[in-house]
Amino acid sequence: MRVGVFIVAYNAVTTLAGVLERIPESFRSEIDTVLVSDDFSTDDTYEAGIAHQHEHDALPITIVRQRRNLGYGGNQKFGYRWLIDEGFDVAVLLHGDGQYAPEVLPEMVAPILERRADVVIGSRMLGGGALAGGMPPYKYVGNRILTRFQNRVSGLHLSEWHSGYRAFSLELLAKIPFEENADGFHFDTEVLLQLYDAGARIAEVPIPTYYGDEICRVNGLAYAKDVSADVVRYRLARLGFGASPLARWSTAYAWKDTPEASHWVVLSSAEDHPGRVLDLGCGSGRVAAELRKRGHFVVGVDTTPEPETVERVDRLVVGDLDASLPDEVVDGAPYDVVLAADVLEHLRDPGRLLRELHRVCTPDAILVVSIPNIGHWYPRLRIGFGRFDYDHRGILDSTHMRFFTWRSFRGMAYRAGWLVEQRRVTGLPLEILEREGGPGLKRGMKRAVSLADRAGRAAWPSLFAYQFVATLSRDPARLAAEDSEYTRSAVSSPG
Repeated sequence: MRVGVFIVAYNAVTTLAGVLERIPESFRSEIDTVLVSDDFSTDDTYEAGIAHQHEHDALPITIVRQRRNLGYGGNQKFGYRWLIDEGFDVAVLLHGDGQYAPEVLPEMVAPILERRADVVIGSRMLGGGALAGGMPPYKYVGNRILTRFQNRVSGLHLSEWHSGYRAFSLELLAKIPFEENADGFHFDTEVLLQLYDAGARIAEVPIPTYYGDEICRVNGLAYAKDVSADVVRYRLARLGFGASPLARWSTAYAWKDTPEASHWVVLSSAEDHPGRVLDLGCGSGRVAAELRKRGHFVVGVDTTPEPETVERVDRLVVGDLDASLPDEVVDGAPYDVVLAADVLEHLRDPGRLLRELHRVCTPDAILVVSIPNIGHWYPRLRIGFGRFDYDHRGILDSTHMRFFTWRSFRGMAYRAGWLVEQRRVTGLPLEILEREGGPGLKRGMKRAVSLADRAGRAAWPSLFAYQFVATLSRDPARLAAEDSEYTRSAVSSPG
């Protein structure tokens, strides 16, 4: 593997040469380059680096002076991109002020070279030498408090989040959007969250602590605020809220496995009507599988079904409901029950689909629909405070083409020939707070929030209902018109 040591330097004229000289001679043959990036220093850092390069040829040194100050995070973005583009495999981050010991470079790189880790963090907290090494007590306490909070929110278990001594597998680093991160000091937190989210194996090695005469350029309170906000944003992004580059999200709809969740409400609405079921937007097929246990024959339709879906339905049809009902669905008609759970909001013209369904339904068929409520207090607050944006799931899911209140949905259904027989509401999906390794809510708090949400739904459903689940039947007037059209067609037919 090609190893690159990356040294970020700013006003390090008195320390840079010492950092370079301290790189162990026994390890220098393992290093393919030492990249020094002078972040537009106001002193002679760049010149000091050039002088050392001319006087010592034991290390392959490349020195770059930035044309403007990029910031601590911006400087790292430059270095990692340079090393990736040059085909390096491993990057080790060192600071030009000498705060981190070059003597432990072999230990920092070993877990990656041995393929035991993708990220290595040099921890001053391992071994208990942080205070003995000169770390000020207030920084030690702040470090411990912040680390505990960040572990709790993110799901990681690190001894320290705030060390700037790190080594990375560049193969993995190249796969995350690290260039979208901040240019400030909390870049370290953001890139670590992205790598953890990408499945990186993270190892820690103990490093000595050294605090000398270097100038600390970190505003402690601002830094604490930024890194705390980062882990909260990460947790929210994992849950699907917000548009943060810190976390991925699943495009597949998760099974909602609580008694009041929409999937179970849909099931309870359909189970009293045994027969042939058309499950539109069947996804992974979990709803279909439950219906089959209850004796239904289920035809599932989805644009991109999950691999396991075919085993959970009686017949799977791949098709785009935005175009029209697939021919295979029409040929398999009629259906006694049609499910459209979390479907209509994804269509450009959901009214057209509702009208088309009359072609494939029995006269007594029921339609069960679940839709998100744009009148819920959450999107109202976002809009009211001028903070509207799409999320990665939920009411403001970025894939939603249409938004509904109960009134607008009922009107659309009526115009398409469907009458509401029953309306049920669902509450906040509190179960998602416990997904992805998150801390969730304590039992007492969860119960209190659940009771308050339930009371709100009962008193003011248009404000507190997270989703509406409607059971609809075909409008008798629509059926009479179809019968009349059939009679006229039969009379006018020859013979």
